[in-house]
Amino acid sequence: MIKHITHREIDKKKWDVSIANAGNSLIYAYSWYLDIVSPGWEALIEGDYQTLMPLTLNKKYGIPYLYQPFFTQQLGIFSPETLTENKTGAFLEALPPQFKLIEINLNTSNETKNSAFYLRKNTSFKLNLAQPYSTIVQKYSENTKRNIKKAQKQGLVLRKNADPKKIIRLFRHNRGKKIETLSGKHYLLLEKLLEELIKRDAVQILSVETANKELSAGAFFIESGVNAVFLFSGSDEGSRENGAMFYLIDRFISENAQRLYTLDFNGSNNPNLARFYSGFGSLPQTYSQIRKNNLPWLIRWLKKH
Repeated sequence: MIKHITHREIDKKKWDVSIANAGNSLIYAYSWYLDIVSPGWEALIEGDYQTLMPLTLNKKYGIPYLYQPFFTQQLGIFSPETLTENKTGAFLEALPPQFKLIEINLNTSNETKNSAFYLRKNTSFKLNLAQPYSTIVQKYSENTKRNIKKAQKQGLVLRKNADPKKIIRLFRHNRGKKIETLSGKHYLLLEKLLEELIKRDAVQILSVETANKELSAGAFFIESGVNAVFLFSGSDEGSRENGAMFYLIDRFISENAQRLYTLDFNGSNNPNLARFYSGFGSLPQTYSQIRKNNLPWLIRWLKKH
């Protein structure tokens, strides 16, 4: 039986053990991660924390809805057993009716054809790190290899444990200017998340400096077990010419090949980013975004305006 439980009813120790044991475990689904990105989250639970689905909720105009929190690419249903389409469907049918608007991402193990939802396929890119670096490099695209060589000739220097705020600032002053969905509160959320990840020794922070010791690129790689996620990065205009981000990712791959199992590039439906990620030999995986809008007509109108 699938039960809906509120935040205060969740046994977080049991929850985190179950997420750790899940065959499709993701760092986004741990209770401490959810507490930061979606305070007050609730859950659907089957059995004694056997199969789990976090419910990331919020309210607008007094109406509760489910949304995909920032800095969580996928959530959905988690279990130590193989998740069938029927099991995924049962959890989607158990979503409480009080959530009049649902816009959430499932994970790559959650297959569904539920006609009650609008389904959109998103793409993630994963690289197998459980092989020698020399083998991985052979699958790099010619463009990726060319940019790495360019970076080496520029005399770029890789640094570890850079100030995360400087990398976030680098992003905000460059690519961030074009992304309207990210505001000051989201950058503060990212800073808070990084503080917790650093405390848990669950993040690698890498940066690249020019020969003049100027920050050109930086990135956060979060680790969970034997897997890593390329969570966030920032770079300046010069990185397009000096190949700084190509160099940074290549150095991460070099140092973690055969230590970690996979690197999840966090995916993108953007063709340019998809080309960049696949240039390191990563392969696409799809996951579903599900949407349902049962809002009153007036609220629907307000949402569009």
